[in-house]
Amino acid sequence: MNEQLHLAVKEHPYALLFATVSGAHLYGFPSADSDYDLRGVHILPADEVLGLLAQRDTVELSKKESIELDLVTHDVQKFFRLLLKANGYVLEQLYSPLVVHTTPEHEELKWIAKGCITRHHAHHYFGFAENQWRLFQKEEPPRVKPLLYVFRVLLTGIHLMRTGIVEANLIRLNDHEEHKLAYLPELIERKTRGTERQSLDSTEVSFYACEYDRLRKKLEDEAGRTSLPESQTARAALNDLLLRVRLKTVGVEREAGQKTQ
Repeated sequence: MNEQLHLAVKEHPYALLFATVSGAHLYGFPSADSDYDLRGVHILPADEVLGLLAQRDTVELSKKESIELDLVTHDVQKFFRLLLKANGYVLEQLYSPLVVHTTPEHEELKWIAKGCITRHHAHHYFGFAENQWRLFQKEEPPRVKPLLYVFRVLLTGIHLMRTGIVEANLIRLNDHEEHKLAYLPELIERKTRGTERQSLDSTEVSFYACEYDRLRKKLEDEAGRTSLPESQTARAALNDLLLRVRLKTVGVEREAGQKTQ
């Protein structure tokens, strides 16, 4: 893992529950000029949560040095609330195998969050795919990157409905398909060997529009027959973990105060 990623984590103003890599590196198709998207969870100290000052429930840091990176973290309470709202994006951050920083609580959270996964996550992936498809259609010339994002989102949703497992890497997702999408390896190669601005021939777009409609229907079918539950069961366990990590900051603050006396 790049040293700059670890340095960015060390410079974060708050203790982190975890930090992982998201974006094109997680999805399996980074270009040479792709920036690094770091995502994670920070823990606001108890005095900041209980006080009157504005809380930094989201922290954003950017660096443009030897590599370009973007670090975005949410406070643990905000992140847990997003988990309870059938938000697939935060699940992908939590289960990303590209780990820059972890803690025992990160491992516990991954276990607890299995109880957050429901059939309603299909709605997240439907909406996400629609937004990415609109972005793809707006560009002239059409680019490979947003098209790959469309297919990545749809296949992640399909796989989640089938298995209950969060998988965001497009190469592995295609390997799981009973009938692999033969065009994906070539698209991925064009993106990874080129730049963020790799474009498509306009004659290709009609074919991919048909594939978009077909995969949307496939996601709809998988959502209709999934064995995933109707509702989440993790609220109590998340509440317990939230209290423990927040109260731990009280002990840290007291210890730091004693050392300065």
